[in-house]
Amino acid sequence: SLSSPSVALSPLHLSLSLLSISPLVTSGTLFEAFEKMGKKQNKEQVPPAEPSNKKPSAGKQKAKLPPASTQTHNTHKNLEDAFKAMDVGELKQQLDRSQTLFPDNPSVWVKDLAGYLNHALAAPETEPTLSSYTHDYPYCLAGKELRGVVKALIGRCNESLQDFYDHCVYTMLRELDKQTGEPLHGYRVCIQAILQDKPRMATQNLPDYLELLRSVQNRPVKCLTIMWSLGQAGYYDLSQGLRVWLGIMLPVLGVKALSSYAIAYLERLLLLHVNLTKGFGVMGPKDFFPLLDFAYMPKNALSPSLQEQLCRLYPRLKVLAFGAKPEMTLHTYLPSFLSRATPHCPEDMKRELLSSMTECLSVDHQSLGVWRQLYTKHLPQSRYNTHTAQSLGLRGWLQETVQSFRVTNEELRDTANSADLQDCNKLCHCLQLKMSGRGFPWSRLFMALLVFAAGFITHDIRSRGSFTDSTTASYLHSSGVMGVSQQAWSKVTLYSQQGFSWLDTNTPYYYSECVRVLSPVLEQTWERTKDAAIYISQLTTQLINWINHNTPLLVEWVRHTFVLIPFGGECVDAVWW
Repeated sequence: SLSSPSVALSPLHLSLSLLSISPLVTSGTLFEAFEKMGKKQNKEQVPPAEPSNKKPSAGKQKAKLPPASTQTHNTHKNLEDAFKAMDVGELKQQLDRSQTLFPDNPSVWVKDLAGYLNHALAAPETEPTLSSYTHDYPYCLAGKELRGVVKALIGRCNESLQDFYDHCVYTMLRELDKQTGEPLHGYRVCIQAILQDKPRMATQNLPDYLELLRSVQNRPVKCLTIMWSLGQAGYYDLSQGLRVWLGIMLPVLGVKALSSYAIAYLERLLLLHVNLTKGFGVMGPKDFFPLLDFAYMPKNALSPSLQEQLCRLYPRLKVLAFGAKPEMTLHTYLPSFLSRATPHCPEDMKRELLSSMTECLSVDHQSLGVWRQLYTKHLPQSRYNTHTAQSLGLRGWLQETVQSFRVTNEELRDTANSADLQDCNKLCHCLQLKMSGRGFPWSRLFMALLVFAAGFITHDIRSRGSFTDSTTASYLHSSGVMGVSQQAWSKVTLYSQQGFSWLDTNTPYYYSECVRVLSPVLEQTWERTKDAAIYISQLTTQLINWINHNTPLLVEWVRHTFVLIPFGGECVDAVWW
C-alpha cells in the first residue's frame, strides 16, 4: 500500500532522500520503493514531542494512532464503484515516473501497473472462480481510457509479459496465504488484459502449473485461483482453452472440490465457441478416453449431476477428438473402443461404444485392418461388433475381414473352443452367407408381373374378339372400376371443354389489350433496333472500303521497300534498298 509524507518536500530534499535509501531491487515495484521512502521521511521529519513531566501510557499512544487499514486502503462497497473512483490521470503519472526511473526495465513498469490497480481496486473479494459473472469480469468494468492505458503499456513490454503473467499468478497465491490479504482484482484485470491479446501465455508453462496445483491440492481456493487464471485464455482462443483444460483441469477432475468448476468451465468454453474447427488437433485418444470413462462409467469420482452434465458435452468433445479428417485418424481410436466393450459394460456405454466402432469401421478403412490384428485378443468384444458390422456399406473390405476371421476361428478351434469363439464363428458364417448372396430382386419381380398382366389382357381381348366382350371388361364392370373410370373421364372431358370455351371467349379480348399496351413500346424498340443496325452497317462499310483501298498500297510498299538477297543457297534477312 502507498503512504504519502506528512510534510511537503522540496525537490532537492526528495533527491537526497532517494539517494539515502538502499538500491531498489528490480523484482520489486516502484510503489514499494516509494512506500519505504515515505515511511523513512515520516520518521525523519516528525517534529519532536513537547517535553512533559508525565509520560503517556503505551495504551494511550496506540489509541491515538489511526489504524493501518485507514492509511492504506479506501475500501469501496463493490468493484464497480472502485473502477469509477479510480484516477486514470494519476495512474499515467505513476507509470511515467516508473518508466523514467527504470527506462530499461519493462518488468518494473508492468509490476507497478499491477500494484497500482490492485491498490486502487480495493473492494470486497468474491469467490475465486467468479462463476456468477460474465467470462470477462472484472476486466469488462474498466473504462475505455483505462483499457487504453493498460493495453498501451502491455504492448510495449512483449518480452516481459510471460514473467509478468507468472508474477500476477504467484502474487495472488501469496496474498491468499495472508490472513488479511489484499483483494486480487488488480491482478485479475492484468491477467485478462494479457490473455485477451496473447492467450498462448497461459500454456507456456503448463507442466509447472500442474505441479504447483498438485502441491496445493489441499487448498481449494488456491487451486481454483490457478485454474481461473489459466482458463482465461480459452475465452479468446479455443485451442488454448482446450490445452489448459486437458493439461490442468482433467488431471484433477476426480477431486471433489475442483470437479464442479472444471466441468462448468468446459461447458462455458464449448458454448462460447460455436465453431469447433479451431479446436481440432488438440485432443487425441490419450485425452479422449478418460473423458469417455468419466461420462459413462458408473460410480466414478464425479457426482451423478456432474456426470450427466459431462454426458451432454460428450458429443462435442467427440467431434473435437476425431478432428478435421476422421477418415485418417479413427483407426487409432478403435483399439480403446474395442477393449472397453466388455460383456459387463453398462448399457449406455455399450451403445456408445458400438456406435463409435461402427463409425470407425465405416469412415476409416484402416480400422478393419486394426480389428483383424486385435481379433484374437478381444473375442467377446468382436462378437458384439460383428452384429453392427452387418449394416456397413463396405462389402468388399468387410468380406475380406470376415474371411480372415473364419480362418482364425478354424485355427483356434484346435487350441481353444470357448463359447465366444463359437458365437463369433456362427456370426461370421451368417454374415459371409449374407454378403455372398444378392438381395431379393424386387424390380425383376415387378417387371415380370407387369409383362404377365399385359399378356393376359391381350390374349383375353383377342380370344373374345373385342374388349367389351372380354373377361377383363366384365371383371372391371363387376368390380366397379369401369364405372369409376368412366365417371372420372367424363369429369375430365367436362372441365376440358369449359377450359377451351373460356379460352375461345377471352383470348381475343386479352390479345387486343396486350396489343394496345405493348404495341407502342415494341414499335419504339424496333425503330431503335433498326437505327442501331444501320449505324453499325455504315461503320462496317467504311472500314471494309478503307481496308480494300489500303491493302494493295501496303503490299506494293512492302514489295518495293524490302528485298530478299540470296546467299549460299539460302535467303538472308531483308535489307533496306
